[in-house]
Order: sequence, then C-alpha cells, then structure tokens
Amino acid sequence: MNDDSQTKAGMLFAVAAYTMWGIAPIYFKALTHIPAAEILMHRVIWSVVVLLVLVVGLRHLSKVRTALKSKRVVATLLLAGFLLAANWLLFIWAVNNNYMLEASLGYFINPLINVFLGRLFLGEQLRPVQKLAVGIAMLGVGLLVISYGELPWIALTLACSFSIYGLLRKQVNVESMPGLFIETSMMLPVALIYYAFFATVTGNLTANTAQLNSLLLFAGIMTTAPLLCFTAAARRIKYSTLGMVQYIGPSLMFLLATVVYNEPLSVARLTTFAMVWTALAIFTYDAVRHFHKNRPRKTPTRPV
Repeated sequence: MNDDSQTKAGMLFAVAAYTMWGIAPIYFKALTHIPAAEILMHRVIWSVVVLLVLVVGLRHLSKVRTALKSKRVVATLLLAGFLLAANWLLFIWAVNNNYMLEASLGYFINPLINVFLGRLFLGEQLRPVQKLAVGIAMLGVGLLVISYGELPWIALTLACSFSIYGLLRKQVNVESMPGLFIETSMMLPVALIYYAFFATVTGNLTANTAQLNSLLLFAGIMTTAPLLCFTAAARRIKYSTLGMVQYIGPSLMFLLATVVYNEPLSVARLTTFAMVWTALAIFTYDAVRHFHKNRPRKTPTRPV
C-alpha cells in the first residue's frame, strides 16, 4: 500500500474510532447500577474472547507468537495495557457519576498532549496553519480549565493516560489486533480474580435478564472495535494529525452530556466547543490542501 493509500486508510480508521468512542457513554449509562470496576472486568473478559476468535479466525497467532518473543515488545504492551485499564476504569466511573463533561474535557486536552509528545519523541513538525489551529484549540481548552476553578484531575488523568498509551503503541512494531490481544490478555488474570472474589450479583450471568447479559457481552465488541481502529490509525498517520481528529469523540460526548443527559452547560464550555470545532476545521482544511498539493501527478501518456 502506497503512502497516499496508507494516509487515507488511517484517516478512515481514526474517524471510525473516535465516533464510536464519542457515543460510548450511551452504553455505559445503561449500566449505571453496576460498579465501574465490574464493568471493566466484563470489558476485559469479553474483549479477550472476541479478540481470540478474531486472532484465530484471521490466522494472526503467528504474529502474536512473534511479538511475545521480544522482551521489549512485551514490556511495552504490559505498560500500555495498564494505562488502558486505568483509562477505561476512570472513564466508566466518570460517565456513570455524571462527570461526562469533565471526561469530554480530558479528551479535548488529549490531542494537545499528542501534539506535544509527537514533537518531543517523534520529531514531528507542524505547518504554520496547523500551529494556528492548535493555538485556537489550546485557548479554548484553557478557558474551560479556568472555568472549573480547580485542577480538573479526571480530565488530566484521562488525557495523559491515553496519550501515553497511543505513543507506546506507535513505538512497537506490532499490528493492531495481535497487540491488543496481548494487552487485554495481560489484564485477564486481574479481571478473573475480581470476578471470583469481588463481583456483585450481576456477575452471575445465569441470574440476569437476557437484556442485561446482552449488554455485558456486548462490552467485548464495544471495546475492541474502536481500539482496533485507533491502533490501525496510529500506525498509518502522523501522531499530531491523529490528535486533531480526536476532537470528534469529545465533541459527540459533549453533545450527549448537555443535550441528552442535561449536565450544566456554562458559557465557557460552549465557547470551548465552538473554538475546538473552529480549530478542527482549520486543521482539516490545511491537511487536505497539503495532501492535494503534494500528491504525485500522473504524467499523461502521448497517443501513439
């Protein structure tokens, strides 16, 4: 696959991932009566099941074995898995305790940290128009941070944990599905211990309603689908570009929090929402213009 095709595929994967993450709170709101740690347990267990089926069905076991031979890869994926589990747990807790707006703030901040990490560790550069877009986004997020009047620890923890997770995944030469399977498998022993000793009555699937069991089992698909798209995107496009596309997710979350779940909407939050979308429009315009400007032109063939 050439560079243009890789970039197009990466953008499609990124949009799909962040759209799914943006509407994920709808799923977690349906499980508010279940502790966040128990929802996380189901996410891990059923994600491993889904990924195992995919890895075996698509014949990726050899890639898993190859990745496990490298101590560096295993150590990196272990750290990535820990960060991912912490991110999942805090996000579930925030959504189910009516902190969805602060969670969305975390994912608004996240792209700015992506840009910083991309510059610091990957040597990525931003064009002048892209710097303008990032500056507008930073100003908007800054207004929202100031409006809190205190350190938004939920937002900052979500932002930092997922930014570092994405950077770690970009640094290891492991495809999306095998890497995610290894990460979640490393979380599985902890999830099973929780299931055996700490799970509530809803952990007994034979005693639940069919609707509740369907929701719990769906955790596997709901978890793996956007993550597979995200890791596929992270390996195909610049990390700073991936960060800007991420605004899709928190924007959808922002709308859900204010329109559907009636969390208070202040002037500062509304201003941030408008500024972030302005930044995204500028960044997208520049990315499209740069793509067309640098796309190789086909030399016309002369008729014989």
